[in-house]
Amino acid sequence: MDIAFFLPFIILIGAMFLMTRSAKKKQQQAMQMRDQMQPGTGVRTIGGMYALVKEVRSDTVVLEVAPGVHAVYAKNAVGAVLEGDEYEGIVNGDPNPDEDSPVVPDDASSLTSGGATAAGTEGKTDLSKADGASADDAEPKDAKRNGDSDSQ
Repeated sequence: MDIAFFLPFIILIGAMFLMTRSAKKKQQQAMQMRDQMQPGTGVRTIGGMYALVKEVRSDTVVLEVAPGVHAVYAKNAVGAVLEGDEYEGIVNGDPNPDEDSPVVPDDASSLTSGGATAAGTEGKTDLSKADGASADDAEPKDAKRNGDSDSQ
């Protein structure tokens, strides 16, 4: 047998090995992250809910989803363990937003380079028809466009 015959099989087995290796590494990282949970730690579940850890058990974790409201979740349901300041910033709102974040105006008038004048016409595009164009030349009339049916 020729080596060219076995080459596609070797490449396929190698690709499968690399994919399973990376998936296994991600699973181990997630398990380590979940083992780092301690009471008082902020977490985000895979469903997107933010909560505080109240108690860690062997396969489950008790989360405080609201003040005085506790729920039992599987450890696998925890998507991320958050740092204390990160959790507080998300839950309570960030009082100091990043200085690099763009400022979004309330209306589009501040986006134009030329300011509006007293008459309000400077910097606007003229959308009127050309002098030589008439209303009949602008758009051909069609029986269907005027609401007429095919039965006529």
